[in-house]
Amino acid sequence: MERTRSRFMYIIGLAVLMITAMPIMALAADGEPALYASVWSLLPPLVAIALALITKEVYSSLFIGVLTGAVLYAGADFAGILNHFLIDGIIASLSDSYNMGIIVFLVVLGMLVAMMNKSGGSKAFGRWAATKVKSRKAAQFSTIGLGCLIFVDDYFNCLTVGSVMKPLTDRFNISRAKLAYLIDATAAPVCIIAPISSWAAAVSGFVEGQNGFTVFIKAIPYNFYALLTIAMLIMLVSMEFDYSMMAKYEMNAIENGDLFTTGEAINPVLEDEGSDQGIVADLLFPVISLIICCVIGMIYSGGFFDGENFIDAFANCDASVGLALGSTVGLVITVIYYICRRTIKFTECMECVPEGLRQMASPILVLTFAWSLKNMADSLGLAECVAGFVSNFGDGFLNLIPAIIFIIACGLGIASGTSWGTFGILIPIALAITESQPDLMIPVISACMAGGVCGDHCSPISDTTIMAGAGAGCNHVSHVETQLPYAFTVMAVAFVSFIIAGFMKSPWVALAVGLVILFAVMKYLKSKAVKPVAPTAE
Repeated sequence: MERTRSRFMYIIGLAVLMITAMPIMALAADGEPALYASVWSLLPPLVAIALALITKEVYSSLFIGVLTGAVLYAGADFAGILNHFLIDGIIASLSDSYNMGIIVFLVVLGMLVAMMNKSGGSKAFGRWAATKVKSRKAAQFSTIGLGCLIFVDDYFNCLTVGSVMKPLTDRFNISRAKLAYLIDATAAPVCIIAPISSWAAAVSGFVEGQNGFTVFIKAIPYNFYALLTIAMLIMLVSMEFDYSMMAKYEMNAIENGDLFTTGEAINPVLEDEGSDQGIVADLLFPVISLIICCVIGMIYSGGFFDGENFIDAFANCDASVGLALGSTVGLVITVIYYICRRTIKFTECMECVPEGLRQMASPILVLTFAWSLKNMADSLGLAECVAGFVSNFGDGFLNLIPAIIFIIACGLGIASGTSWGTFGILIPIALAITESQPDLMIPVISACMAGGVCGDHCSPISDTTIMAGAGAGCNHVSHVETQLPYAFTVMAVAFVSFIIAGFMKSPWVALAVGLVILFAVMKYLKSKAVKPVAPTAE
């Protein structure tokens, strides 16, 4: 109770401080805020991130972050603050067609998960997997493998892998925080090195004056953060240890059977509540239908059925439209399948509609605030601030530019919560910086991509981070605080690799050195780790 009271007073104190500071925030003569494109544009996301980590409460933290942005933008104009907060922030986020497509996909997937649980498909899959997968290590490798296979889109990856693997990982007392990390670490990192993915399409679109797809392919071996993250996953699972906050969660799951540590189950519809008559196909058929329909939906939105080839259709696709269309068709097919199988009745399928929405209410709310926070940062000129800083680099820094751009991209990704936004801001700048040294173009563009993914992993306001937690049924802050130390570890090693790549102009030596350093770090951390002890049967 005392801890809750202190958190509440901390938030109230911060709000009072912001209000008393209003008079110094005035609009400039041209209508832009006086603090436009200054370091103050970083304050709203930093406030939200700091509060989320300190208070462990994400809704109020994001609310205060968005409110901070509105205050910095409108100054002492109370009506202006409300208008910017509601109209330019929350309402604009919810009226954006791309965002609404993602929300539709989330809700439909929640409905599918509820149906799979009610039909007993999830329960049957758990029973089947228990006969094939005999250890925690095998369960984690299975999760990683499935995450690598679903490479077309990170949103789709996060929610699908979580829905399929929860019954299996729960059976082996793998904490939901660890499952969320396994999902998140194979979502964006796999998508950013997969030529056929929505991420490849996004990056290709930002590379003006070049063949974007060719640049993306050449950048893959330089994407040290993504490659080292996958390598770290394999090392952690193979060595069977965890460290920092993740060790606490895993120890509690193994020794006490508490998968959440916080005591809060995000998805209260548990797998063992389903029918005992379900079969594995009751889970696999909806998932496979969803995958096929979403891929078709994405290439449809890219003009595949209007004559575009498969690659170009992916490059031109609208992931939001494709996922919304595909998931809706997949839902209809699933309902028809269950009715024909007589696993669950039509009325029971319809009962899963509001249940799916209820399960996704939390991530939708967090996403809405995160999108609103991005709008606040954009209105304060965060992109222009970063662009101005980067453009000041001189020729003497050329060999260090990949490493410097990587760190800047990490910071921008953390502050904005979007890797794609980071690409859009920094890749054009990278092309301009390396115009005099074309041999540095690919390493620098790769640094933008790697840093964006790293920032995406570290940021509590990242949509991918939110969805990975939702897919795993994990408390959002729990996912963030357990993933941060792992992401920072890989970030540090990737930074060294980019320094080497900037001087040697070769990805292979830099990648090899990074792998050796990462392995040495993992061996050292394992030597310091405390191994959890499973309870013995009496």
